[in-house]
Amino acid sequence: MTDNRHGYSVDKVIHEQVRLAILTYIASSEQKEVPFTELKQSLELTAGNLSVQLRNLEDAGYLTISKTIEGRKPSTTVAMTLAGRDALVSYIAKMEAIIRTLKTLEENQK
Repeated sequence: MTDNRHGYSVDKVIHEQVRLAILTYIASSEQKEVPFTELKQSLELTAGNLSVQLRNLEDAGYLTISKTIEGRKPSTTVAMTLAGRDALVSYIAKMEAIIRTLKTLEENQK
């Protein structure tokens, strides 16, 4: 899903602040799969809010969510898909292009 009102196609799924933070956190992690509890604590989110945002990202095909039982405890991990990584890289490139354009406009107004 994109927003192209100003000539820039921006992925609205990623553009939401919490979802962008989730993707950025996972992309920068040394782990391939990040535990749900780590995301919750590191991003200071409630379990409910994180679950909703993860579901949105999973529905977009940007994440996979794995649920297992370790011992007797449930364990949930989250991993970024190739489509998610590509979407994040594209989003960052578009935001950088917007910033360059704004800087150019500002310089031309001086």
